[in-house]
Amino acid sequence: MKKLFAFAFLALLWSSCSTVKVSYDFDSQSNFSNYKTYAFSDDAMKLGVDDLNRDRILKAVETEMAGKGFAKSPTPDVLIDLILKAEQKTQATATNSGGYGYGRYGYGGGFSTTRIDYDTYVEGTLFVNMVDKTTEKIVWSGRGTKTLDKDASPEKRDQNIKYAMKLIFAQYPPKKK
Repeated sequence: MKKLFAFAFLALLWSSCSTVKVSYDFDSQSNFSNYKTYAFSDDAMKLGVDDLNRDRILKAVETEMAGKGFAKSPTPDVLIDLILKAEQKTQATATNSGGYGYGRYGYGGGFSTTRIDYDTYVEGTLFVNMVDKTTEKIVWSGRGTKTLDKDASPEKRDQNIKYAMKLIFAQYPPKKK
């Protein structure tokens, strides 16, 4: 199951960037201006992907965190935890042909056929959780979900990981209403 999750996440990041669905959630009671330093959780450092892709992911998070004014620290305000999930899905598409039309005896019914095509794919989701080090509670969570493409080049993987991470962090810090 871990291998499926790892594959799904990698495929998520390898595929075309244009359809990454992102969302986020946050603790409205948290004061995000208090968070200035971060470190990766132990689980994030053991992310169930190969070393090359784990390093790409961690580097992309580091870039986004630096862009948000954070500094990496051995005594962080928040921990960054990463979680991968994957779900195999099937989509069916029905196509009808034949049926009504003009014939020898005028307009009327006829034989028709229905063809059903099945497309099986894996949808992967990467969760980026920000955990308050003092309370050990998640204060912000960003998610990116994408249909996976396992055939991307290393350059495309790198580009897509950066792009997905940029989208995930776009709503940090959250705007309180």
